[in-house]
Amino acid sequence: MKLLIVLSRFPYPLTKGDKLRAFHQIKGLAEKNDIYLFCLSHEEVEPEHLSELKPFCKDIHVEKLPKLSAYTNILKAFLQRKPFQIGYFFSRKALKSFDNFVQKHRPEKVYAQFVRTFEYVKDLEIPVILDFQDALSQNAKRQSQTASFYLKPVLKWEAYRLQKYESMVLEHCAATTIISQADKDCIQSPLRDTIHVIPNGVDEEYYIPNSSAEKKYDILFTGNMSYAPNVNAVEFLIKKIMPLVSEQNPNIKVLIAGINPAKSVQVLASEKVTISGWVKDLRDCYAGSHIFVAPMQIGTGLQNKLLESMCMGIPCITSPLANQALMAEHGKQILIAEKPEEYANHILELLADSALCHQLSENGHSYVLQNFSWKKYNEDLEAVIKNSVKGKDAKAG
Repeated sequence: MKLLIVLSRFPYPLTKGDKLRAFHQIKGLAEKNDIYLFCLSHEEVEPEHLSELKPFCKDIHVEKLPKLSAYTNILKAFLQRKPFQIGYFFSRKALKSFDNFVQKHRPEKVYAQFVRTFEYVKDLEIPVILDFQDALSQNAKRQSQTASFYLKPVLKWEAYRLQKYESMVLEHCAATTIISQADKDCIQSPLRDTIHVIPNGVDEEYYIPNSSAEKKYDILFTGNMSYAPNVNAVEFLIKKIMPLVSEQNPNIKVLIAGINPAKSVQVLASEKVTISGWVKDLRDCYAGSHIFVAPMQIGTGLQNKLLESMCMGIPCITSPLANQALMAEHGKQILIAEKPEEYANHILELLADSALCHQLSENGHSYVLQNFSWKKYNEDLEAVIKNSVKGKDAKAG
């Protein structure tokens, strides 16, 4: 099958969840299909990053979106009553390049990631399968609840427009996919039940337990540290949870690892809190830490950081929100907390109880291997794509 894949970001390096999902899906789908990749990008793509995708793609086109025109298009989206991010990722020049790419290769099916790419694919005469990935409307709604007073109305507006846009996309696509049942339940549309749940997997050949590594840190958090849900989680960890932990154990060391730390994250650095920024190999961070703590308060989707840390055998503590997609069992494969006091108690308990650490490590590792396989989910995705036809696929996901 000739499959055109459309992305709003180039899927390498793997610094964001959508990039990781796209990279592994391309890699899996390329085993039996001819992949033609069209990517939007606000940044220049390095040749060495491009070379990581070439083995899996017959042709790759990266369309540069100038930042200035992106902001102009946000204003146009506002006037057209469309979500702001639709405008941010759209340009007529890019659309012309996309149409030329389609005419050149004449794909049989199109798989597009995020509703922000829909403006490019909506008029195609071939089946379009769109990956919501997350319920972006719900994500914007949750962010509005903790945003500053001047951003709150903007995010509420974005959530409302995204909700309407997501519903419209469902009506026009041959099929749609999403990462988790929890995200699917947040899509407000009578066609919601037709969405196919295709979770993320974890690369078990890459994230291998390393029991011989020196434990330099007690607590670890990783992620794109300019992304609002991650920034919010780190502030909650350092400002709310750690003071309670330090009352009982003042020597706890924390590592916050991830690209592009926001200023509000950088100021959290101290003698006991390391803000590393980008690291070459996150496996060193996982292996060098006792506990992974992901106190996610906002955001949607499946947390890849939890899959990776559990795959490496690191005991994890997270929120009910983050566990909605993971669906691990509290006390067996993971520990769940809501209030700062609950997090602090779990952290202190794990640091004092090596048997509990070992139990969570072993059970968590087995759980992700059994339930989050890229091979299985890529096979499920391929079936959705192959079975899709022009017009809405009425099968439930």
